[in-house]
Amino acid sequence: MTIIEIIITAWKLFFYTIIAVVIPVLIGWFIEFNAVDGNAHLAYKIVTGLVFIVTILASIMCFRGDFTNPTEKKFVYFKFDPYWYKLLRLATLKGLVQGFLVTAPAMLIMLLVGKEGALGTAQSIGAIIAAVAMYIIGRNTSPKHRLYVFGAGLLLFAIAAIINGILYSSFGVILFMLFLLLAKPLLDLAYFPIQFSVIDILRKKEKRSEFAYILNHEAGLYIGRLTGAGTFLILAYCFSVEIAMRYAIVIVAILQLASYWVAKDIIKQGKIENIEEAPALSNEEPGMIAPFTN
Repeated sequence: MTIIEIIITAWKLFFYTIIAVVIPVLIGWFIEFNAVDGNAHLAYKIVTGLVFIVTILASIMCFRGDFTNPTEKKFVYFKFDPYWYKLLRLATLKGLVQGFLVTAPAMLIMLLVGKEGALGTAQSIGAIIAAVAMYIIGRNTSPKHRLYVFGAGLLLFAIAAIINGILYSSFGVILFMLFLLLAKPLLDLAYFPIQFSVIDILRKKEKRSEFAYILNHEAGLYIGRLTGAGTFLILAYCFSVEIAMRYAIVIVAILQLASYWVAKDIIKQGKIENIEEAPALSNEEPGMIAPFTN
């Protein structure tokens, strides 16, 4: 990544964190206060309308902005270096739980606690915890710790899923949220550097645009998402919603533990690829330089 990209990403994450802290608690308690008077349905309509307005304004800003388009290159490919398929396997495993990371807290809180205000507050507190955790971990770790950070995130998510499956109560939701809030920043902190390092190696090796890899990476994620969602739907239709809520997350969390060994293999090969790309050192003996003479 260039310095400009790093700065833009930092600002984006800064505003994202602020919004993730403030907006959920405001919306949650707005709906909660209106529900007291029996106007919860109207509150949902107002929130939905505001979302549409913000989306339209954002689209207008993008349309009127003076942006430089990337160089037009072919970015749809169907054959890649074998190294890339290892990352696709990792992306598929990530996609398995990606939907649950977003929707499970909301579904569990609304089902077992039943208050929008509690949901909004939990999501805001979660954003604060995630921001603090990412800052502390980022300050105290280096690339050599990446695999350990990733493994810790996988283990914490598996523990969260197992706790939810066993307890499945309001207290279980609190513990689930606690472990999940610790797991998510660890997983993100380790996954994205692995992804971009692979893309950086292969775009130089195969002389392709980075957008070709980003597009293909989404295919891996969607395969995982469909598999994870399919697991939930099969359990819900064949058994019950409660069984799906309790055990679908456990199943995908245990399957995702395989990501540790996939990531380990990717990092190991990445080191070899970087050595191969390094310029060769000269084997010639240093020669004597004759002094200048007039």
